[in-house]
Amino acid sequence: MTKEAKPATNRPAGLLDLQEALSLDRAQVKDLHKKYLNAGLATMLELLSFDRLFVRAQGISVWDNQGREYLDFLGGYGALNLGHNHPKVLTALQRVQALPNILQASLGILTAALAHNLALITPGKLQRSFLCNSGAEAVEGAIKLARAATGRSGVIYCQGSFHGKTMGALSVTGREKYQKPFAPLLPQCQAIPFGDLQALEKALQSRQAAAFIVEPIQGEGGINVPPPGYLRKARELCSRYGTLFIADEVQTGFGRTGYMFACEAENVEPDIMCLAKSLGGGMMPMGAYITTDEIWKKAYGGMEKALLHTSTFGGNAMACAAALATIQVIYEENLVEQARENGAYFLARLKELQERFPLLKEVRGRGLMIGLEFNQPGGLASKVTFGLASKLAEEYTGSLVAGELLNNYGIITAYTLNNPNVIRLEPPLCVTREQIDRVVTALEEIFKRHRSFMSMATSGVRTILKSLTQRE
Repeated sequence: MTKEAKPATNRPAGLLDLQEALSLDRAQVKDLHKKYLNAGLATMLELLSFDRLFVRAQGISVWDNQGREYLDFLGGYGALNLGHNHPKVLTALQRVQALPNILQASLGILTAALAHNLALITPGKLQRSFLCNSGAEAVEGAIKLARAATGRSGVIYCQGSFHGKTMGALSVTGREKYQKPFAPLLPQCQAIPFGDLQALEKALQSRQAAAFIVEPIQGEGGINVPPPGYLRKARELCSRYGTLFIADEVQTGFGRTGYMFACEAENVEPDIMCLAKSLGGGMMPMGAYITTDEIWKKAYGGMEKALLHTSTFGGNAMACAAALATIQVIYEENLVEQARENGAYFLARLKELQERFPLLKEVRGRGLMIGLEFNQPGGLASKVTFGLASKLAEEYTGSLVAGELLNNYGIITAYTLNNPNVIRLEPPLCVTREQIDRVVTALEEIFKRHRSFMSMATSGVRTILKSLTQRE
């Protein structure tokens, strides 16, 4: 049945204004999500009690509508390097309220200033920026740039990578689960093992690849850190075979790993760098790619090529104001050094837990980009369940630990998309040692109670049943 057409001048019955929207309760919000948005996701979050209504946020803390405070150690998947609602970003947005936010038939004031600043803070000869709205859009633009500049069409990417879910970005995202339903994807995209230089050189030898795209540390792959020297040698191989090196710093950039950009740990100068997430200060959708003057001119030099790649909202005044303020705050508050020092402290404390508790298989990361991977059931538990326990553990241990942290300790985390057996810890870079200690203590108590996945799963089922009973 189709919707009945209504005159445009009549307000539809039930149309919600802002005040009414802010007054919705938990059940109403859940029902609206299930009816009008992603019902499967809403059900999953409800089962884990992740469907709380958060009504206030500041710094690393958020509060629900019951007044309970939580520590945000998820950090918007790396988008909240400054924390929630940083006052200088809010002030910047207020200062530009009178400017035209989108006016394409002009040269934007703040667009020019931001591009200048990005050229100053990024490595090497990176100079010319394209401003957009997200990491996936930045990756799409980077792939197009590489193809146009080299005249080649292939793209090499890594297994376990995550570069986005739009069509081009998905074509170089290394998990079949997300690719298969949308096949065929962009042709001539080749996956190789992350950290394997021999595989990279073999893929490069045909000289068909326009670009090799890589995350300096894989985020959604499970916070995977490559072998020392990998990025530098990969950069050298790309130069040897005429392939452009794209560093996807969407999640690792702007201080997250204890460097302004993660590729600086090996003094790597990319041909193209993709940026987003925290560039918008946690307030505005903001993305960019930046490249050298030479590469830009090959692809888009001259007036006849000036409009080959554009974005309606890219470089709007509000987003640029937020980005300018973000860069300023990172330097003024010394957030890069804080991430390096507090990250080293956090990793050391977590590795102490790894030595004591068998459920925790590995702790890895750099700066304040940390992953915890869990051991899967073996022996009798796996045999009597015909391998089902291992399969369930691989998919759900991360979410069960995250559920315990949220429900019992008020700490927000989540598992990584390409490896749900890993939970990420990516707090705002202003996190304190006291807050880090609170997370370590919570994990210690969880691991003391649960020595195995089976114990964790039993507890998780009890929590779900209790939550559902309380809501009836």
